[in-house]
Amino acid sequence: MLTLNNEIEKHIKKLVNPLKEGEDLKEALKLKLTKKELKLLKAWSEGTDISELQKQLNLDEERYGELSAKLIKKLNQEKTKQAICI
Repeated sequence: MLTLNNEIEKHIKKLVNPLKEGEDLKEALKLKLTKKELKLLKAWSEGTDISELQKQLNLDEERYGELSAKLIKKLNQEKTKQAICI
């Protein structure tokens, strides 16, 4: 779970409060992200190869780029930050 926290912190520009831990964080992410976005974030935290990830999620390069950008944008929204922080 620590790697998921590290991955989220890497993509958020300004984080005021610490992130929730464990199941609390997972539940907050489920409410704010789509299933594909959540799978993408988890795969990033596990260090999954991009081409492997594109196969798993059935994405071409363009769609992968769009999904990545959308995910990072969502992580930086105030409502999302409030949900995933303590």
